[in-house]
Amino acid sequence: MTTAYEDAHTGPSVLDGLTEEPWRDVPPEEARWMRPHLPDLLGPMVEGVLRHVPEYDRPGDTAYSRVAEAAVAHAMEHFVHMIADPDASWKEVYQVFFDVGYGEAVEGRSLEHLQNAMRIGSRLAWRHLAVEAERLGRPRTLVSLLAEANFAYLDALASAAAHGYARAREKAAGEREQRRGRLLTLLLSDPPAPPEAVREQSARAGWPLPKRLAVIVLRPRPGSGGEDPAGLPPSLLTGLDHGRPCLIVPDPDGPGRIEELTATLAGWTGAVGPSVPVDHAGTSLLWARRALELAPPVPAPGQAAGRAGRQNGPAVGRERTAVRAAGRGARRGGVLVRAEEHVPELLLREGGTLAAIVASRRLAPLDEAGPRQGLRLAVTLLECMKHGFNATGAAEVLCVHPQTVRYRLAQLHGMFGFDIEDPAIRLEMMLLLHTWIERHGA
Repeated sequence: MTTAYEDAHTGPSVLDGLTEEPWRDVPPEEARWMRPHLPDLLGPMVEGVLRHVPEYDRPGDTAYSRVAEAAVAHAMEHFVHMIADPDASWKEVYQVFFDVGYGEAVEGRSLEHLQNAMRIGSRLAWRHLAVEAERLGRPRTLVSLLAEANFAYLDALASAAAHGYARAREKAAGEREQRRGRLLTLLLSDPPAPPEAVREQSARAGWPLPKRLAVIVLRPRPGSGGEDPAGLPPSLLTGLDHGRPCLIVPDPDGPGRIEELTATLAGWTGAVGPSVPVDHAGTSLLWARRALELAPPVPAPGQAAGRAGRQNGPAVGRERTAVRAAGRGARRGGVLVRAEEHVPELLLREGGTLAAIVASRRLAPLDEAGPRQGLRLAVTLLECMKHGFNATGAAEVLCVHPQTVRYRLAQLHGMFGFDIEDPAIRLEMMLLLHTWIERHGA
């Protein structure tokens, strides 16, 4: 208590004795002369707030003035009460300003207006009390201590309001995410949800229904703790599909849309279903799931380097790598496979058993050529069919000389009892070759 009356020039440093509750250093009897002035302070403080904070000055709406009066009355009464009894409860006044901050968030305003109003009210209150303290001849050090108590008390009330504001924002964000999650569930439901239910939930979630969308399914990344990727644009709907992160991309056909998203998903492995109308979202999800099975694991940096070195080995090794890269869209870093780019493989997986049976019969000459030679010939034939039997184009992919391709084609013509260049059987042969090559380890 004695520090309140020490001379400013002979007392301790200004940093000494600085506390979070400076009202404890004010003699409790000082509350006696403050309390009678509270009724006279209420009106000017409310008027000052409404005058200097235009957002609250609404003559046609008395709610703002009522809230301001209640908040000011609670604050002033409690401030004086804390001087008389520093151990008095904060519960009621904290709740008042918590509710005020909560209401600001609900109204959609920033916290800046409320903080400005509180500063103005505090200044007006302090101006009145300082004048009265001087009239009563109170020591200058006491007046300074009262000012410090006033500032600290304002900080405490501002903190209560900020907590209320943050709580409201958290609740709103949580409700918004719940609505968006419910919308994702409706869009992907099987059988499809009624269109009117989808439209209603879309309005509640604040997510306008696009003309077309695509579904992305991601493989859980090791070390991610099951969390979704960070930094996703708010235009995406996010959720889970059987424990895997699932995204709905609106208007995926826009220029560079998927490429930008691929960069955001660096380090993740996923698959994109086809672009479909909104009421066919489940179809996009179905093919995204199946395409995810084609996505290779993301290699570690050392593994990537090792693989690059091995590509300088035997020709068949280079050919296998070429087929994998061309057929599965492997990329450095993250991998995002598009179902639309893997139609043959996806169709073969649907009818894999039948394709394997037919391939073993139609492509029997490749088995008779032996494992290494048969694999070389199968890869060569597949690439030739892709390039319209242009030896130069196939040779570039296979990393061999065009004359080597021509030599192998001559062998293939002699092995099969039908014209391998017949356009009528090209699609079937390409599908069967995919199946044969996978079964033989490429």
